[in-house]
Amino acid sequence: MSTSGFSFSTALASAQSSKEPASDNSNAPTTDANLKTTPAAPSSSGFSFAGALSSAQADNATSTPAKAAEKPASSGFSFSGALASAQKPAATKPATGGFSFAGALASKQTQTQPTQAQVLAADEWQRREVTLRCIEKWNETHDVVSFRFKGLEPVKFNFKPGQFLTFKLTIDGKTVYRSYTIASSPSRPYSLMVTVKRIEGGLVSNHLAEHLNVDDEVTVVGPDGAFNLIDIAADKYLFLSAGSGVTPMHSMSRWLCDTSVDSDIAFVHSAQSSHDVIFADAMASMAQRSPQFSLSYLLREGSETASLSARFDGTQFETGRINVEKLATLVPDYQSRTVFVCGPQSYMDAVKAMLEAADFNMDNFNQESFGEVASVTSNAPKLSASEHKAAGGFMLKVADKEIALGSDQTLLEGIEAEGLPIIAACRSGVCGACKCKVTDGTTISSSKMTLTAAEIEAGYVLACSTKITSDVDLEM
Repeated sequence: MSTSGFSFSTALASAQSSKEPASDNSNAPTTDANLKTTPAAPSSSGFSFAGALSSAQADNATSTPAKAAEKPASSGFSFSGALASAQKPAATKPATGGFSFAGALASKQTQTQPTQAQVLAADEWQRREVTLRCIEKWNETHDVVSFRFKGLEPVKFNFKPGQFLTFKLTIDGKTVYRSYTIASSPSRPYSLMVTVKRIEGGLVSNHLAEHLNVDDEVTVVGPDGAFNLIDIAADKYLFLSAGSGVTPMHSMSRWLCDTSVDSDIAFVHSAQSSHDVIFADAMASMAQRSPQFSLSYLLREGSETASLSARFDGTQFETGRINVEKLATLVPDYQSRTVFVCGPQSYMDAVKAMLEAADFNMDNFNQESFGEVASVTSNAPKLSASEHKAAGGFMLKVADKEIALGSDQTLLEGIEAEGLPIIAACRSGVCGACKCKVTDGTTISSSKMTLTAAEIEAGYVLACSTKITSDVDLEM
């Protein structure tokens, strides 16, 4: 069936047919029923794309005179024209049974890259277990790595600035969960950024830094966390961070600068040296654009400030560890601000004690931290259920299992002893990932940090921080 378009397969067949010798004399002239006799060509050992293309165009010119008459003369084949032709709606082109290179190329691009319209129309991220693909990986500092992720299908990542997601990883044949704050902002919703600081001996941080690469896929759950700008209202912000605790502050700052350009932000970050400052360029850029963004650094090695001040000449510096005198110098009105703190536990303990001693209104104090934790091996009682109860112990009923718990054991230890799936990222009552619901019985909890008043009223507890004081029924 004749077609009006260029067919690569037809051209290839035509060229191969014209190249077959009529005899052992490879320089003999070639004759085709539809072509004039052509002079002998120099011998060629391979297929000539130019020759095939010329032959195909000659075929088109002689076999479709009506079509040729309809269009202006063309001096040669145009790849861009063929591509444009292939991309026209199918209804405007005759059907063809041959392979179209341009069509195949356009088809592949459509399959691998979503259109801008598809991206714009993407559904919002819903809290559930999802698979993401790593699309970028880079070093922030000598021991900090950032990753950028997208959904396997276009998705808008809607979350509260400051929230975290939890990675579900398989390391050495074991399933491991670990939570990391989302470093990007929902004001830029088409990708997620997570920043990981390598910790000596850290199981997950080193695994991610060494083994998670561009195009790899990873399973995550989220978003979660009450440490965020939406659930904690404020008029004036004081962000205090150390080390990788800067990640939620980066997300919050970006959100405020993108959505509320007049936000009053004071940011004080503590680091070992200028070479250990994460997001230095991004923070300087935000501070430079916003007259109400005060950017300050506390450096243990205070002599190396040139690289930071060169980014933004309004940067303030102090040397050593944080104390109330240095804070008052950098942020004179700190008492009137809502404080968000994130960093190593020792840093947050010091900040909390400092503010309490300064008579700060601790209702305006908020903190969160994530770090590497060792795997916990549960030593659940070996007694039978009847022996355990006879000895005055209590039973935990969850997922049709009855688990004997000692008085010093948490719900999390009992759940893990039975091999039941539960996300336990921080194991210290700050991340909220192990939230579950007590439907019957009594418990005592050492932390309710991430639970709302409504959740507590409904019976929710944090498994890592809760022990039972009676027989308990639990929903996960």
